[in-house]
Amino acid sequence: MADIATTKRFENDRVAVWEMLLAPGESTGLHTHERDYLFHVLEGSTLGTSDQNGESVGEFEFKTGSTNWIGVEGDQVVLGSSRVPATHDAKNLGSTRYREILVEFK
Repeated sequence: MADIATTKRFENDRVAVWEMLLAPGESTGLHTHERDYLFHVLEGSTLGTSDQNGESVGEFEFKTGSTNWIGVEGDQVVLGSSRVPATHDAKNLGSTRYREILVEFK
């Protein structure tokens, strides 16, 4: 299993702060979200998500400057009205780099 993002930038007993960078065509690797988190998009792109069997479960366009809340509910993560498995892989489907700061709440 991969980490939930590229580089852990900070951690204490309440939060973990991660940076995620994905070049066009690059994937995060299969990982599992166990805690609620928010992320702020520094460089936007379209991400495709697949489940642990490699089946597509959605595409999401994240715009530069947007901030998004993700809740973990059982074995799913929830973004607005969208639900995807908490264990998933994300791939940058766009033609530009994707970059975000993710804050995971403990």
